[in-house]
Amino acid sequence: MLADEGDGGSQTGVLRNGIHRPGEWLNALVGFIASVLPGWRDDPVREPANGETILTAQLCARLNSASRHAPGWDFLQFRREEPDDSDGRRAIDLAVAPSGAVIWIEGREYTEYRTLLPIECKRLPTPTGTDRDEREYLISKFSSTGGVQRFKAGHHGASHAHAAMIGYVQAEDVAHWQHKLDAWIDGIVADATETWSTADKLAMVAHDAALRMATLRSDHPRRTGLMPIRIDHLWIEM
Repeated sequence: MLADEGDGGSQTGVLRNGIHRPGEWLNALVGFIASVLPGWRDDPVREPANGETILTAQLCARLNSASRHAPGWDFLQFRREEPDDSDGRRAIDLAVAPSGAVIWIEGREYTEYRTLLPIECKRLPTPTGTDRDEREYLISKFSSTGGVQRFKAGHHGASHAHAAMIGYVQAEDVAHWQHKLDAWIDGIVADATETWSTADKLAMVAHDAALRMATLRSDHPRRTGLMPIRIDHLWIEM
């Protein structure tokens, strides 16, 4: 997957032509993360938790352990609450970066200081509160905390064309939430919310009823000056 050059403790790699194009490599990375989710959820050693911060901390720990023992992924690290590389005032829930390696993708250098893939994590349903919008996975009328909203507005991942979101499904199931988000987007569009259209809906890519998880995908135009962004959504029924 990576062509390493030179010797010593540090590695430099590029994606080999004809093996994995950058988009395919990022798809494979999302697939690796998805493969870790069921075992993490079902791990009897993991302490039960409902809060997004604790769940994401647990998942980050599991992803780091899994990458160390997965052939082809041991050059990665996962970090929590990482400053966004375009706006350091904002923090990304979960970020993937090289570990002890320098990776080149489409002429851009990635080191341990530069995020390969920004990831937002959200609970479904959104916790209740006077300042909470039930549609927070997508958008919030109270703030800029909406998950998809952050990527569309460039508040997160402004320099990225690919991002991911993890949905901790804590009530109902995958089918329920896909239908619910479709209805919410219809409402957002009906309200003439800037930059939103029915094209922002999530499309099902894979649904494993036995493992109680799904992969969905959405593509979003962004404001002038920003490239469109693709978001892979990994939903795990807790």
